[in-house]
Amino acid sequence: MKDPLKIGLAGLGTVGVGVVKILQHHSDLISKRAGRPIQIIAISARDQGKDRGVDLSGYEWVKNFSTMSNHNGLDLVVEMIGGAEGAVKDFVYSSIKNNKHVVTANKALLAHHGADLAQLASDNAVSVGYEAAIAGGIPIVKTLREGLAANNITGVFGILNGTCNYILTEMRETGRDFEDVLKEAQDKGYAEADPTFDVDGIDAAHKLTLLTALGFGVKPDFGALSITGIRDVSADDIKFAADMGYKIKLLGIAKRSGDKILQRMEPCLVKKTSAIGNVEGVFNAVCVKGDFVNEVLNVGPGAGEGPTASAIVADIIDIARGNVPPMFGVDAKTLQHASWADANDIQSACYLHLEVKDQSGVIADITSVLKNHNVSINKFIQPGFNDNGTESIVMITHKGQYKDILAGMIALEKLDSILTKPKHLRVEEI
Repeated sequence: MKDPLKIGLAGLGTVGVGVVKILQHHSDLISKRAGRPIQIIAISARDQGKDRGVDLSGYEWVKNFSTMSNHNGLDLVVEMIGGAEGAVKDFVYSSIKNNKHVVTANKALLAHHGADLAQLASDNAVSVGYEAAIAGGIPIVKTLREGLAANNITGVFGILNGTCNYILTEMRETGRDFEDVLKEAQDKGYAEADPTFDVDGIDAAHKLTLLTALGFGVKPDFGALSITGIRDVSADDIKFAADMGYKIKLLGIAKRSGDKILQRMEPCLVKKTSAIGNVEGVFNAVCVKGDFVNEVLNVGPGAGEGPTASAIVADIIDIARGNVPPMFGVDAKTLQHASWADANDIQSACYLHLEVKDQSGVIADITSVLKNHNVSINKFIQPGFNDNGTESIVMITHKGQYKDILAGMIALEKLDSILTKPKHLRVEEI
């Protein structure tokens, strides 16, 4: 058997402890699968004295994690601290320059600096493993980079944040409002005390940026991504969508649009009966469309100690075997600057929710405005009066130019009978 692969762990939070547990509990199994032992040599975290429920006594304690980057006894470092800039970024860059492999769950770092890291890793003949950075326990990086390597990828989309999927699921099943369910998610540990990255779509957008790079061989470009979170999705919206045969999901979507690539992160309506519509709770799902494989759907737990640690150890095993693929599936030198499609220059059907005065002629005025903007109505319901005395009008349009629908929304706001800003969500046909 080959010499051991010697690793250092930077960060001993929930996921870091999970990595230790797997490597301790499955030591013999992992050695057989990797073809060599994998040994933890050094560890680092803020509080050395904290009881983490695992035996850490046999490892070298490193007070400053950054010094692991030039630790002569390490072949690989696992970064589990997070953050796109500062000491963590310097640590990852320095480790690669010192010919150490890196495994990380740090989606933000990769979304902002992935192209540079891919080139640096190539120059130093090391690997950057990041399976844990996208969709937790779902092996989507390996699926795209290796399993579907024979395909021309035409689209990648999915549910990429378990917190948001849990909130939307609970809102639909219980009828409760967003803020109420968010508080419950925080109490259960599904959402952070500051939930901004989750509910505003930023966490999922980081993941989509990496999926786009993997799927289309382009440089990650987080700034090119259109992002809308779920804060404005109401319990009424979820109920009305259900009444018309749909569920609301926060979707990340990347697909070819002519010779350009479209990226969007937004809450959308999907058919209740669709495969992705049936992915509930904290689960993630990623669907890949390829020219020969047609469509592959991957579903699994998107976060947590076990799934994320499992993905990290899988990357470590790959590196121990000597598998050092290009970070985004193609030589770093061939990664292109993508030509991005205008996020609003698409064909789409839309869900519209209007709160109006209870007076005659309202519907005629609304349909006239929409007609003037080339928007036609496919489905229409009047659920009745709201608690505040207003009346809701809900519709789904026929598929048309999304820019026309947006222009129609602006025109509707000017009607005296429209009491609040019209709400719209795209209908995604998947």
